[in-house]
Amino acid sequence: MRTLLAPILGALLLGPALLAGCDSQPAPRVASQVAAPQEAMLEAGDTTIRATVVQTSALNDTVARQYGIERGDDIVMLLVGLREGPPAEEVSVPATVTATVTDLRGRKQSVEMRELSSGELVDYVGTLQVSLPDTLAFEVSIARPGKPDSTMRFSREFFPQ
Repeated sequence: MRTLLAPILGALLLGPALLAGCDSQPAPRVASQVAAPQEAMLEAGDTTIRATVVQTSALNDTVARQYGIERGDDIVMLLVGLREGPPAEEVSVPATVTATVTDLRGRKQSVEMRELSSGELVDYVGTLQVSLPDTLAFEVSIARPGKPDSTMRFSREFFPQ
């Protein structure tokens, strides 16, 4: 997949993730674990949606600076990419991405998402502060013009590094 995720994922030291996802259709689908264990994936028609979460302390300084992301054990980054097309020819898909996170104590917070562009590729990124250790339940809503909305749900554990 041609994506902004590749340079970021290449800079990470990651642990296992608990992943599950579904879209807005009545029957929920389980998200797949792909190349990197922290990535959740959803096929929504002809669009592939990938959501990646990681503690920003795992990003190298150059990548964090390039994308304007503060590094820290207690800062988690959510990166969402939407793509269509064959593997070597994928193109970004415009969308409105919103996300909420709920911790084990039931506290819910919104994640402010912003566009992250690199050349012709566009992904959506947001960060949030967490109290470690914790397990966070993510709910990511994706609205694409002229297509049904999709929702991904997955959990991820975070520990002091």
